[in-house]
Amino acid sequence: MKRRDSVAVAALRSALAAMDNAEAVEVPRFSGAEAPLRGLGAGDVARRHLSAQEMDDIVRAELSERLEAAATYDRSGQQTHAERLRREGDVIAAHLDGPGHDRPGHDRPRHRSGST
Repeated sequence: MKRRDSVAVAALRSALAAMDNAEAVEVPRFSGAEAPLRGLGAGDVARRHLSAQEMDDIVRAELSERLEAAATYDRSGQQTHAERLRREGDVIAAHLDGPGHDRPGHDRPRHRSGST
């Protein structure tokens, strides 16, 4: 954020949001005579804890979605959108694998924007 790298910020926020969503638990629905508990904090439940593998899978899915969307944009002639998604994918891949690793199936990323 300090470097004002909007692509990196968007990619990382999206990946973090996906993990946050995966930690949510389903809230039971009540109907009719079944009255939910009332009062401050009565409905609070602990969030799920994700394993390292689950977090890795979520972030890899985020990367995959970006690459698929970029390919779709390429096919429709929208290279600007496709390139932004590929750059976001590069940011995610760099944080997934650590420095020095490229995305599978790619010789090297088009743009590498260091750590954020």
